[in-house]
Amino acid sequence: MDVRFTTAGDTAFNVEFGEGIDRPTNARVMALHARLKTAAPPGLVETVPTFRSLQVVYDPAVTSRREVQAAVEAELAHAGDAPAEGTLWRLPVCYDAELGPDLAELSASLGLSAERLIDLHGSTEYFVYMLGFMPGFAYMGDLPAELEKPRRSEPRVRVPAGSVATAGRLTTVYPWESPGGWHLIGRCPVPLYDGARPSPVLLAAGDRVRFEAVDRARFDALSAEAAAGRFDPDTLRAAP
Repeated sequence: MDVRFTTAGDTAFNVEFGEGIDRPTNARVMALHARLKTAAPPGLVETVPTFRSLQVVYDPAVTSRREVQAAVEAELAHAGDAPAEGTLWRLPVCYDAELGPDLAELSASLGLSAERLIDLHGSTEYFVYMLGFMPGFAYMGDLPAELEKPRRSEPRVRVPAGSVATAGRLTTVYPWESPGGWHLIGRCPVPLYDGARPSPVLLAAGDRVRFEAVDRARFDALSAEAAAGRFDPDTLRAAP
């Protein structure tokens, strides 16, 4: 099995499964992540999945790198490459020009109409490869090839929270107002991070997402519900 262990400071190491961003590689990451959640060796603090690797964090006052790595190597033989399927979320998005300031420019640069870009973006079921950059920021793939374009050459200083964006073969929803260089094509009225919820981060690695277009009136109504604390995010879970 082509697995490599690399050091990540004095309390963690990475289990690397490959070099690319693809579902088979990430499936192996998530399978080991799931296995270690149910069969955690003594001293394991947490495991953090990424596109192609799993970071293993341990408590050096309880155990050692050698002991934890030996336990991880033993679990690799049983982890397989088929983790449990994550939650399917249906996230509303308004592709209004005011809320998606890059929509017209991006569609023109790709040789598409704005309507075609919206159709393509909403036609795909996306996979949450990992979370990073900030709490709740989900790297989702795979964007249709027709929509692929690198990040903006000049990042914005402020991207509004809820902005739906694309870069390369990935798409995301900004959970916070922050700097950002992705192409903004719409906005989601549902907070992807809410400290008042029992689980503040809505999406998890391994989840799936479908975007469903809503008009500006519906967007404004959902935004008002969310701001007042009246929106239940569980209503966005697709029926099994």
